[in-house]
Amino acid sequence: MKSTIVSLLMACLPLAAIAQLQTNAGVQYLQNNPKDMSTDFYDLSNTYFLADSLVAFDAASAKGTVNWKRYRLSPRQAFNLNGYWPVRMQMLDFPDTQYDNDPNLEMQLQFIDSRTVRVRMLTTPINPENGDDEDPMFSDEFKTRIKAQATSAVANGWKVENKAGSIAYKGENGSIEIQKYPWRIILKDKAGKVLTQTRAIIDNDSTQVKLLPFCFIKRGADNSRSINPVFFLAPGERIYGCGESFTSLNKVGQKVHLYVTDPQGPETDGMYKPVPFYFSNRGYGVFMHTSAPVTCDFGASYIGAQRLFMGDEQMDFFIFFGEPKEILDAYTDVTGKSPMLPLWTFGTWMSRITYFSQQEGLEIARQLRAHKIPSDVIHFDTGWFGVDWQCDYQFAKDRFPDPVAMLKQMRKDGFHVCLWQLPYFTPKNRYFNELVEGGMHVRNAMGGMPYEDAVLDLSNPKTVKWYQDKIGGLIDQGVAAIKCDFGEAAPFNGLYASGKTGFYEHNLYPLRYNMALWNAVKEHSGEGVIWARSAWAGSQRYPLHWGGDAATNDIGMLGDLRGGLSFGLSGFSFWSHDMGGFVTASPEDIYRRWLPFGFLSSHTRAHGAPPTEPWLISESFTKAFRDCAEMKYQLMPYVYAQAKDCSNRGLPMVRALFVEFPHDPGAWLVEDEYMFGSQILVAPLMESGNKRMCYLPKGKWVDYQTKKVYDGGYQEIEAGKIPCIILVKAGALIPKVPVAQSTDKIDWDKLTIEEYKVEGAEPYGLVYKPGDTDVKEIKSQRNK
Repeated sequence: MKSTIVSLLMACLPLAAIAQLQTNAGVQYLQNNPKDMSTDFYDLSNTYFLADSLVAFDAASAKGTVNWKRYRLSPRQAFNLNGYWPVRMQMLDFPDTQYDNDPNLEMQLQFIDSRTVRVRMLTTPINPENGDDEDPMFSDEFKTRIKAQATSAVANGWKVENKAGSIAYKGENGSIEIQKYPWRIILKDKAGKVLTQTRAIIDNDSTQVKLLPFCFIKRGADNSRSINPVFFLAPGERIYGCGESFTSLNKVGQKVHLYVTDPQGPETDGMYKPVPFYFSNRGYGVFMHTSAPVTCDFGASYIGAQRLFMGDEQMDFFIFFGEPKEILDAYTDVTGKSPMLPLWTFGTWMSRITYFSQQEGLEIARQLRAHKIPSDVIHFDTGWFGVDWQCDYQFAKDRFPDPVAMLKQMRKDGFHVCLWQLPYFTPKNRYFNELVEGGMHVRNAMGGMPYEDAVLDLSNPKTVKWYQDKIGGLIDQGVAAIKCDFGEAAPFNGLYASGKTGFYEHNLYPLRYNMALWNAVKEHSGEGVIWARSAWAGSQRYPLHWGGDAATNDIGMLGDLRGGLSFGLSGFSFWSHDMGGFVTASPEDIYRRWLPFGFLSSHTRAHGAPPTEPWLISESFTKAFRDCAEMKYQLMPYVYAQAKDCSNRGLPMVRALFVEFPHDPGAWLVEDEYMFGSQILVAPLMESGNKRMCYLPKGKWVDYQTKKVYDGGYQEIEAGKIPCIILVKAGALIPKVPVAQSTDKIDWDKLTIEEYKVEGAEPYGLVYKPGDTDVKEIKSQRNK
């Protein structure tokens, strides 16, 4: 009867709800659905250990032990309510002399720089090997710095104050205090204001909701452990980041699953690119250094708590103090900054599903030039192999008689070529047996294959070399970039050459994939350029990424915009999306309104179900496409300078308004506008029509198209010839060049500065040209 009821319910529910129902019913997840780690912390068969008190602590080394009290969840009836409360427990473990009822376990602080503190807490007596040297989430620069750095508590300007009830470390940007009893971590800003603190069991005394405080569990199923850091969530607090999330930018009130998945588009709560990093409008950020699944409950189950249900058995947090720009800079000092990309990548990428032949590719190049649409890249998607979607790293001989000649001709005409591929090999693929026999695939518990397909084990150096050799052969022929598609389905129960299971390798897979591919392209061409769909913390070092398979409607565009903004708030400088959407031929009105959003992103691609090429849609649409392309190519000096600045400082090109205006309360509420770099505000037309309500941060704003001046605040603004609201900050000095048909034809000697002069506004701009060593500030038209 139970299975019949479940079956009937499932027929009426969306996939995410089905996954939760299956979990509650004891059924396995559907493959690649997000893992909800919070369910383990409601299991009555588990043992719970609550952080209770600081037993010992050496202030000089910032290392000590925390006492954890043993609890269980006990069922409780109260009239019409059945629930369960945490209650103290005396163990019945045997032999009882060998185990501690209330263990004392290690915690340690490390002071990375003036605004970054690392906090580690263990749930077992065994201190796992640090492994920082080989951790792919950390940048090489950070690994070098951390190895050479003193671990003294007073390093990097931090000073210790040992009080009767706590130990406080104060730095120039904030402080972290360890309260002895009840044990707490308390974060304060530099003025001493409490930003947040961990929850203790005593905090339940004032509420009927008996919330589990900071704790870890020991599972009844297998004795494995997972930790659950719990912090307060203040009234008015807002949380941002967590990767390329398509839901509301402010994560308060949401349950966010940090588990790489294929959400089938940017319209659900699943993520191709989750990132275990977030920050608060109160002035702190957190990098959860783990690759295990995490479920972040930001006030969803209890409005006053941020509950971080981690799969990992230890807590390794980096805590940052400051404003959004400062936190992003500090976070990307740890995990790495996006390197500056070649100029040609910022041009137009033309693609569809898919071009099938050399002749077709050359014809697309000819049509782009004939219609005078500035462009730099032509992408061949799934159809350049002998069999569509069957990746074998070889051009189909019958349809590409001379690919090297084609690549040379395209390069001569100002085009770079990008090719599609993926890391999964079906049984009919020519390399399937080689990969299996060579042990280069992810294995299951029997040493066989978790799936029908062979999945490249990119934790295996042998696999990486094999893969990079195949990619290198294509780059040596003249290919400029490779699409890094998929990567979200690394077997969760698989065994990897790293010695870990998919519990830790699933989320790392996109990072290993991005890294292997980017390094291969870089080694063979001198320019690292990929076009990736999946990512994890650290993937920003291997640009660039796009927003996945958007629906061809207004919701698809909204999801992409939210995703791009959230991704930028997670340490990624460069990002793109498929203009018009991906799934079906885009309706002309939607495609037309999507164009300026696409061209005013760091990278610009037309891709999806055909036709994507403007001349196949209409003459007026071709003109609209050309107008947007010409706008970006004229702005290329601005784009290039802003990109370099973002690369230097870990900032996003497509950025939420509050990153640029953190002291404007209204800016924190906006998620359908963005700053394109530091000086241009873009408000896409999210619905049919030619005007919309916009929020403008304090100051004066000049319409890029009409030159009309607006005051800050809410304004209803009509779009110009280009269907988008595009405003420039008063005083901005915007470098421009004459339109060229490709970036290699730009005449940099004809660079001019367009000043958006408004009385009282200070002139300011940035310039960065090919050959320059770094970005330069300009404060007048004369000092360009």
